Amino acid sequence: MPKPLVTSGAVIDGYTIGECVHAGGMATLWAVTHPDIDKPLLMKVPRVSEGEDPAAIVSFEMEMMILPRLAGPHVPACFGTGDFAHQAYAVIERIPGTTLYKRLPDLPLPYEEARVLVSKIAAALADLHRQNVIHHDIKPSSIMFRDSGEAVLIDYGLSHHDHLPDLLQEEFRLPYGTAPYMAPERLLGVRDDPRSDLFSLGVLLYFFTTGERPFGEGETLRAMRRRLWRDPHPPRGLRADYPPWLQEVVLRCLEIEPVRRYPTASQLAFDLAHPDQVRLTARSERMKRDAWSVAWRRRFNQDAMRPRARSDVAEQIASSPILAVALDTVEGEAELNEALRVTTERILATLPSARLACVNVLKLNRIAIDKTLDEQGSNKHIDRLVALRHWATPLKLDEGRLSVHVLEAVDPATALLEFAEMNSVDHVIIGARQNSFRRTWLGSVSSKVAAEATCSVTVVRPPRMAPAKPDAGVVWG
Repeated sequence: MPKPLVTSGAVIDGYTIGECVHAGGMATLWAVTHPDIDKPLLMKVPRVSEGEDPAAIVSFEMEMMILPRLAGPHVPACFGTGDFAHQAYAVIERIPGTTLYKRLPDLPLPYEEARVLVSKIAAALADLHRQNVIHHDIKPSSIMFRDSGEAVLIDYGLSHHDHLPDLLQEEFRLPYGTAPYMAPERLLGVRDDPRSDLFSLGVLLYFFTTGERPFGEGETLRAMRRRLWRDPHPPRGLRADYPPWLQEVVLRCLEIEPVRRYPTASQLAFDLAHPDQVRLTARSERMKRDAWSVAWRRRFNQDAMRPRARSDVAEQIASSPILAVALDTVEGEAELNEALRVTTERILATLPSARLACVNVLKLNRIAIDKTLDEQGSNKHIDRLVALRHWATPLKLDEGRLSVHVLEAVDPATALLEFAEMNSVDHVIIGARQNSFRRTWLGSVSSKVAAEATCSVTVVRPPRMAPAKPDAGVVWG
C-alpha cells in the first residue's frame, strides 16, 4: 500500500491540504482549498495503515462510488475523488456548523422541536431514497443542518446504492452499522429495504423525545438480535405527557417487520407535518411492551427470521406515492367532483400503499375582512373539512391513508402548489371547468398548477354530456 501523501501543505490533484479537522475511526477530514473552487472544502481520507479495519477500505470505496452520484440540498456536494493506486480521497463541501450529536446533552427535547427536526430529516431521507440510496447509518453524528434549514445527511460508507455493487454485502458476513440504531432486518443480511432507514429515524425520534434509547446501549450481536422479537417500552410508559399521536408515529417506525412501518420516508414526513391528521391505533394507547408470550412466538417464528426477497428501492417508492386531489366543495360542479372521484379511485386501485390528501382552498378576499361563518352561521372551515370527508367516503380508504386539508389563501393555485411542494406530493389530481366566467377572465387554477407543479398533474374535465365517463385529461410530468 503506498505511503499516505496527505500532510498539511501538500498538494494533491490541485487541492492544497490545510489542517486536520477531525480524526475518526475509519477516516480523517482535512480542510483543503482549490484555485478553481470558491467554497469551503473538506478532504475525507480513509485509514489504510497496518492494522486498520479492512471494512474501512471497503466502506470508503462505497462512499467514493456513491457521493458523486448524489445531488440536492440534503447531501454534501462532491467535487472530486482519488483512487487507492495513488491516494484515496473524496473532496466534499464543508457545511458550516456541527452535527446533531451536539444536541445530546439537551435531551429530551420539547416535543414540537423534535417534531420539526425529525420531519426535516425524513424529507432528506425521502430525497436520498429517490436517488436509489439507502443510508444505513442514520444517527445524530450523521446529520447536519444548512443555514437555510434543510437537513443534510453525511457519511455514506455503509450505504447501499440500488444500481451499484454492494461491496459490504459481498465481502462481509456481519452487519456494519451503529448498534443502537440498526434495524432488525439488517441482522439478517437485508440491505436493500429503504424502510431500514425509517427504523433508525424512529430510534432517533424516540431517543430525542424521551432521553432514553428504545433498545438500550447493548452493542453485542446477541443484544442486537433481541430486537428481532422484542419490542421497545412505549414512550407513554416513560413520560406521562407523551402525545398519543407521537407515540403512534414512533412505534410505527419501530415495528419489527418492515411491512408494518411507514412505506416511505415521504409518508412519515407527511404525518410529522400534520400531527392532527395522524390516525391513532392501539399503538398510541400502549403503556407496556408486548406480553412475553407474544415475544416468544415472534422469537421462534422461523418465517420472520428469513431474509426477504430482494426489493427495488425505486419500485417500492413508486408504489407508495402521496396523491393530492384538489376539490371545490362550494362552487364545484357535481359532475366534475364525481369525475374527480372516479379518476382518483382508478389511480388508487393500482397503488395499494398510496396516501391521499383531499385539499380545498378557502379563498380569502384581497381587501375586505373575511368572515369565518357563512350566512347560516356555520363555520366555513369545519364545513369544508366535513365535505371533503364526505366526498372521500365512497373510496373506502383506510383512515391511515386519508387526510383532509382546508387551506386559506388569496390565490388558490399558489396555495395548492405550495402544499404539494411542502408535503412532497407525487401526483396532483385537479378539475377544470368547461365554462366559467371567472376562468375566462382570471385564468385557470388547473392550468397554473399543471404548468408550475414539480410533480405529475392529472387534469380532469367533467363529461360533456351525461352519462359519459370522465375524461382523465392529460398527465403533466
